[in-house]
Amino acid sequence: MCVSMHPAEFSGTTLYAGRRHHPEHGLVHVLGYRNTAANRADGPNAMLLHLPARGMTQANFLDVGDSTDVLDRMVDAVRPRSVAAGGMAAMDWMGGDGGRVEVFEHDIYTVMLAADPTDLPAALGRVPAHKRPALNPELMRFYAERYPGHALAVCCFDNASAAQAKPLLMWYEPLDPEVLVAPALDAHTGRPPGMVGKVPVDHWVLFGSDESPALWGEPVEYGPGMRHGLRAFLPDRVVGRRYEGLLPNGDFAVRHEDLLTSGTAEVRRVPQPVR
Repeated sequence: MCVSMHPAEFSGTTLYAGRRHHPEHGLVHVLGYRNTAANRADGPNAMLLHLPARGMTQANFLDVGDSTDVLDRMVDAVRPRSVAAGGMAAMDWMGGDGGRVEVFEHDIYTVMLAADPTDLPAALGRVPAHKRPALNPELMRFYAERYPGHALAVCCFDNASAAQAKPLLMWYEPLDPEVLVAPALDAHTGRPPGMVGKVPVDHWVLFGSDESPALWGEPVEYGPGMRHGLRAFLPDRVVGRRYEGLLPNGDFAVRHEDLLTSGTAEVRRVPQPVR
């Protein structure tokens, strides 16, 4: 799972989508992401994540510090009750634009963060040369047309660092607070994702909410040493399952009310943003 700017292979993906009432930021959604990646391009590459978010900046990207196993601990919480327990071991893989694109360093990545994907080419020169991928205009148009109003994070990396990343964890003000979305579009060729037919998946998908009823889901043990600032964005309990086989291309989405009453039973693979 993932969309890459140039040819790549991805496997062993873990996705987390949660809803949280943060003491400083109010009602937010939180996204966690990691996978195993093999860069098949001759030079720099990038993975693309579209986010149903308002006003994202560098401050929305969380530093996991030494808590690099945060998503693994969520998977461990649900694994005994999963229909498909087992799972694959995964490495952590994770100017001229008028200021509309923010470019910053986060772990091994140089991240280009834009509200409008068509603004990205003008900002590409701000990415260090060794991590600067060529941008496919078709791919930029795909996101601009299919996901209007979404933030787009282009996480640029070089060949040497492709398998050295920590999990990505970010928070944002959601476009729709009542729908949790885990971005899972799949395209590994550098071209826009094909939306006809099915694609192979190998994902752990997890959800959390601080409004969950007692005994909902499974408790997560994060271990000692986690920073308080990071813990404030994370769930006490999660639900989740592993998805394998062939599914239509798209994202995983669930309405918050359905999540609290039915767990993962109402999670759907959606080819378009949920309106």
